[in-house]
Amino acid sequence: MKIAAAQLTCVPADMPANTRRSAALAAEARARGAELVVFPELTLTGYELDSLTADPGLWLADAEDPRLDPLRSTGIAVAVNAALRTDGPLPALATLVYGADGGHVTTYAKQHLYGHEQGVFAAGEVPGRFSLGGIRFSLGVCYDNHFPQLTDRAAADGCRVHLASSLYGTGDGIRERATVYPGIAERHGLYVVLANHVGPAGPWTGCGGAALWEPGGALLAEADDRTASVVTAEVGA
Repeated sequence: MKIAAAQLTCVPADMPANTRRSAALAAEARARGAELVVFPELTLTGYELDSLTADPGLWLADAEDPRLDPLRSTGIAVAVNAALRTDGPLPALATLVYGADGGHVTTYAKQHLYGHEQGVFAAGEVPGRFSLGGIRFSLGVCYDNHFPQLTDRAAADGCRVHLASSLYGTGDGIRERATVYPGIAERHGLYVVLANHVGPAGPWTGCGGAALWEPGGALLAEADDRTASVVTAEVGA
């Protein structure tokens, strides 16, 4: 299966604009033969925690929220991350996966909230898993991937590919991006797919470098540090 990792610059708190940008990248990934495209953390709003706290209208109502329709109708499976309403007062920081037909496959809520996220989101408790094209996938969101037990369990569950919707900025983020993800691939024998922001992203500047690594940690494909784009690579079952 060919998989695409996306990177983009989000328009702060503008869900229609970010959905359009994401849909355009999904269409590009499909045109390049990809069957699945993975997007960064908080793709639909940008990493705008103050806006998400002030305006619950920026939270998805559920997995069928019609604001996702442009992305779900691109004819390619997508993993998109957003604030998602829960039964409680805080949203989840969630990755929602849809098939090429637009049908909802699974939802994963970030379990390890980073610093200031803890007052904005409700932590998830359930591992993210799904299968597509005979391949078993696991899900993690940014800081999740710094906890080896999350990917330990994924490998033990028979997952073959780990998908990471993330935000890594310039500075320390460059080093973290370049060590954490090939480290997962080496430690667990997983393919690893990283989607990232590029350019302004809330209080940070995304460092780009969306990428895919093969089991063992060798780099398969990597985007630059300045351009909204997708990169693709083949993964094996």
